[in-house]
Amino acid sequence: MKENKVERKIETDLNKNIAILKEILKDADDIIYRRLECGKNQKIKMGVVYIDGMTDKDSVSEYAIDNLIENLDLEELEKNAEKELQGAIAKTSISVLEVKPILTIEDSVLKILSGETVLFIDTCSKAIMLSSRGWPMRGVSEPSTETVLRGARDGFNETMKVNLTLIRRRIRDPKLKVKYMQIGSVSKTDIAIMYIEDKVNEDVLKAVQKRLNNINIEAVLESSYIEELIEDDNYSPFPQIENTERPDAAASALLEGRVVIAVDNTPTVLMAPAIFTAFMQSSEDYYERWLSSCMIRIIRYIALPITILLPAMYVAITSFHPNMLPTELALYVAASRANVPFPAYFEAFLMELVIELIREAAIRIIGPVGSTIGLVGGLVIGQSSVEAGLITPLAVIVVALTAIASFTIPSYNFSTSLRMIRFAFIFLAATMGLFGISIGLCILIIHLCTLKSFGIPYLSPFSSFVENKKDLKDTVIRHKIHNLVHRPQYLRSKKEKGL
Repeated sequence: MKENKVERKIETDLNKNIAILKEILKDADDIIYRRLECGKNQKIKMGVVYIDGMTDKDSVSEYAIDNLIENLDLEELEKNAEKELQGAIAKTSISVLEVKPILTIEDSVLKILSGETVLFIDTCSKAIMLSSRGWPMRGVSEPSTETVLRGARDGFNETMKVNLTLIRRRIRDPKLKVKYMQIGSVSKTDIAIMYIEDKVNEDVLKAVQKRLNNINIEAVLESSYIEELIEDDNYSPFPQIENTERPDAAASALLEGRVVIAVDNTPTVLMAPAIFTAFMQSSEDYYERWLSSCMIRIIRYIALPITILLPAMYVAITSFHPNMLPTELALYVAASRANVPFPAYFEAFLMELVIELIREAAIRIIGPVGSTIGLVGGLVIGQSSVEAGLITPLAVIVVALTAIASFTIPSYNFSTSLRMIRFAFIFLAATMGLFGISIGLCILIIHLCTLKSFGIPYLSPFSSFVENKKDLKDTVIRHKIHNLVHRPQYLRSKKEKGL
């Protein structure tokens, strides 16, 4: 649980407030303290504190400091009671759009560290926050991991406010709600929970808010921290929260009734709950003609068992069940393996390991050089291994086909999970043949049937076919858009279910 700290109120003495801040923020040379004598008679003493590099100094100088120094009329302000001095100054002399009163020293420190400017006034027990965030940020660009041939090209960046704006551009509904909170005792990272009030599943929303409130961690540097801390089963290889860099995907999730979690300093937002079929869908499925989208989805679902089982089937058949192959093919496999010193399972493990090494190297090397290394490395290593007699040509074909099939999965996280499971199936096939693969499939199906994401079954709508049969219109195939006007049954709010 989070610790309750005693907060100190702001003193009426300007010198004391500045001294306290300097003690708290000592050895921080980028903290700027500036004292002002404002008003036409220069009788009002003030102090401005901000961080150099995180604030838009020009806007604060133009719309706040200049007015305070030149136009502040003390005689008019003296008509107000002393306790109203801060409010009168904020209303009459500051033209910054966002202005808020601050009551405690700790709150003022948090605002300063967040990039805001804090104005302290002598004789006042309140400070004024001047909105001045202006740190450098990356522009809106196309997401590199979720490219599409047709559709929007804008993507999230590392500034949470920009990301929320990109979503609001697509959903202009007053019922779209945004709730702010901070997580991390040291980082105090800004988090935004987004949902549409009359569409969200209330049970899911409460579960998300409860798990976020229960997080006790020093720092959140990326949204993956939040994802790992609030998912249902940390030991499952399957992701239970979907992530995206595309605003249209986040907007679609909100319209379905899901909850979107935006985290500052990361271009990836989270969408909860997530089910199995969500990871097999792409934004582009809804931008192309529905017949083309159906064909593409069917190809993905065909690629799914290939990604998981093909190397294991190769190992099981060549090692334990060669009689399952046609006679000519069985003779060819036996002849090709005559000069290979390693068993089939070692071939599969070796080639899969090489593919993973090439994949990782291609990711780490920036630009076209990475894709070149991946292509050339695969060709050279595969051909050289066959010529050296280390592996058979059939093993190269099996591993290459498996790698190509894995690239058809739209979600990188989900594809990574399938790659991990593939190694487990190769081990089962090497020890027990097809019987081991059957055992592995039973364990996998049982695990998927028991897995949930914020109370929603992972295999919905397949797990509740009778109740959610209408949701099958957007699973393996995609119906026409006018047949997809209703939200998924498993995400229906209580109000909708009552109707």
